[in-house]
Amino acid sequence: MTAPLEHLSRGGRLDKFFIDGQWLEARGAAKGTLVNPATEEAVTRFALGNHWDVDAAVSAARRAFATWSRTEPNYRIGLLDRLQALLEARSELFAQCLSLEMGAAIGYARTAQVPLAIAHVKAARDVLQAFPFIKQRGHTAIAHEPIGVCALITPWNWPLYQITAKVSPALAAGCTVVLKPSELSPLDALLFAEAIEEAGFPAGVFNLVNGDGPSVGSALASHPDVDMISITGSTRAGIAVAQAAAPTVKRVAQELGGKSPNVILPDADLDFAVSMGIAAAFRNLGQSCSAPTRMIVPRARLPEIESLARKAADKIVIGDPLSEATTHGAIANRAQFDRIQTMIGVGIAEGATLVAGGEGRPAGLNAGFYVKPTIFSDVHTEMRIAQEEIFGPVLCLIPYDTVEEAITIANHTVYGLGAHVQGGNMDVVRDVASQIRCGQVHLNYPTWDPHAPFGGFKQSGNGREYGVEGMLEYLEVKSILGYF
Repeated sequence: MTAPLEHLSRGGRLDKFFIDGQWLEARGAAKGTLVNPATEEAVTRFALGNHWDVDAAVSAARRAFATWSRTEPNYRIGLLDRLQALLEARSELFAQCLSLEMGAAIGYARTAQVPLAIAHVKAARDVLQAFPFIKQRGHTAIAHEPIGVCALITPWNWPLYQITAKVSPALAAGCTVVLKPSELSPLDALLFAEAIEEAGFPAGVFNLVNGDGPSVGSALASHPDVDMISITGSTRAGIAVAQAAAPTVKRVAQELGGKSPNVILPDADLDFAVSMGIAAAFRNLGQSCSAPTRMIVPRARLPEIESLARKAADKIVIGDPLSEATTHGAIANRAQFDRIQTMIGVGIAEGATLVAGGEGRPAGLNAGFYVKPTIFSDVHTEMRIAQEEIFGPVLCLIPYDTVEEAITIANHTVYGLGAHVQGGNMDVVRDVASQIRCGQVHLNYPTWDPHAPFGGFKQSGNGREYGVEGMLEYLEVKSILGYF
């Protein structure tokens, strides 16, 4: 048995939820099965919640809100500091957990999945330290107050990262929360709840209920005592949550799908732009909502770009997630593996040129959800592979003749989450970035910024995460006239 499973089994956590400061048995008998993506073998069973568990968690959060919402920021800062320290101390346990439950290469779990998640805790703490909850405007006070009980629904592709991206600012703002992690990657959330408990957060401030969308997600979205729901997931799931939330007129923040462009301008350094573009698109095996999987390139340089892209893809090592030599592990689950295989077949049928990869598993891997890093060229923007979110290591090279056409192609999507622009003339790079309709643009592969607001235009959702704007999502605005 692996270390995360041994740890959770020892504490009896797999059959319990964390509600009102206690580990409580699930109220129903439903169980989920965790499958190791690298072997396709079932490795453990865990409790799935129902509406009774949701009611208990929401009631606990409602009771705790009255006191927690009025705590001093410095008190909340101290708790976030302790939480950060505990997560750092257990980083290897979390890395092994993520490798087991969603197939992440252990090196990538250690250097990206876990440390970037911890960075969200520190970022929320730093925002809280400097945040003015009351501002003066003449004789009026503009006050920011916590919205209330927040239901947080997180995905399977960046499990711990999305938990901390939502929980940290919500707690910093003075809200209480009920977390529903994905039933496809539930173990890291149990480990996170242990850290919350040990950090000393008061009972009811943080609650965890594992479960699926129909049983737990829907109950949270429609619950009259939930004031806000924040979901990261597919556009389909976001629509369902918004519809369930509408009768109670609660706030809904949605970070949904994407089909992000990477515009390579004619004066870009192609060696750098293409190799880094492949790395960005295939990061986390392309299982990122903002992965730049549409590389929009000058038509005149397409053969050179194809060669560079093929070389970059050839350097990727697909294999056992626990091997130190592996750069990219397994796709997180069977449904996603099948979806990727289907869409690779669609690309071939549509007549796109296969530059690298293709259907089936990589050579020598006969079991496990392993996918060949795949690159298509001569892709037209109307093709399905250029329009539909594949959520895997599948890249489209889409040629253009003018920069104006490149911008049109970049915006030719129902999504608007992320984008990249590469070029030498920064005035042109900035101008192109200003014309792309999306929530976040990366220029020449900058360093990640946990304070840069992240969220979408169009069907990529609404609301923002990270930084000051991320905490504002969990606050209401109150004007108090005659205060000064």
